[in-house]
Amino acid sequence: MAKPGTPLFLERGSYRQRRMMDAVKLIAILGAGLWMIPLLWPTAEPGTAQAVPLSQALLYVFGVWWFLIAIAYVLARKIRDMPEQSDETEAM
Repeated sequence: MAKPGTPLFLERGSYRQRRMMDAVKLIAILGAGLWMIPLLWPTAEPGTAQAVPLSQALLYVFGVWWFLIAIAYVLARKIRDMPEQSDETEAM
């Protein structure tokens, strides 16, 4: 345990890796939120706004799906390319 008054040192590499893992976990929440948007679109009822065609809704859903795949791929590549230990700890 750290002594009172001493700052807690977090290694830069592990801190960044943890934040990247947090971003990967947030992809699921982002995807769920984006997939809920079509629930807010108007439906075909008399006297209301025109309904969104099913073809546009499907394009939206698959577009979100591909977007999430692309984000996951980019984050996975960044996490894989991160070094396990930083140069600062090896010099000590």
